[in-house]
Amino acid sequence: MPKPHIPLEDIRAQVEGCRKCTLADGRTQTVFGVGNPSARVLIVGEAPGKNEDLQGEPFVGKAGQYLNELLSIAGLAREDVFIANVLKCRPPGNRDPRPEEIELCTPYLREQTRTIDPEFIVTLGNFSTKFILKTEIGITRLHGTLQRAGKFKVFPIFHPAAAIYDGSKREALENDFATLGELLRASDAEQAASKAEQVANEAAKAAEPPQVEQPPLL
Repeated sequence: MPKPHIPLEDIRAQVEGCRKCTLADGRTQTVFGVGNPSARVLIVGEAPGKNEDLQGEPFVGKAGQYLNELLSIAGLAREDVFIANVLKCRPPGNRDPRPEEIELCTPYLREQTRTIDPEFIVTLGNFSTKFILKTEIGITRLHGTLQRAGKFKVFPIFHPAAAIYDGSKREALENDFATLGELLRASDAEQAASKAEQVANEAAKAAEPPQVEQPPLL
């Protein structure tokens, strides 16, 4: 029997009360995630930065503004998706997450994913891509390619902050978000065709003359 989904607000309460690692000592607040609780697209970053720690929301500041622009290229708005990070607290100095921090924080992202149940998981940057796909292949090779993690479609993309520091990545980022939009539209068309086929089959079955069971001969 599958494990029941935990409501997002219950997971949020667990995150806010978490003191499993030393990151809790230096945080201003936790950064749970934000967006549509039934989102078709879950966007996963690495960890909160300084601004996120202060505001309690992922992807604010310049990277967040650019992410909003990128989402529009895919035909999405911020309120259409759910945005979260692997870690819910800011590592000091924005250093890379440590293995023990990841291990302790992973259950929260796992429960978020199970509850939201997205069709697509968009991993932003090297860290979240390697984490979600359990691979050592980096984002430079994987970006813009459709992958799988269990039942989920995973689409790795460069982190928006990468284009702020390295303008040469802007074209790749924008192309990848355009591809994401194409994947979403293709999935829509596939689901619509499947639904139409189902309706046609049901109509054909309903139109069949009733079959009367032959009575036994006297």
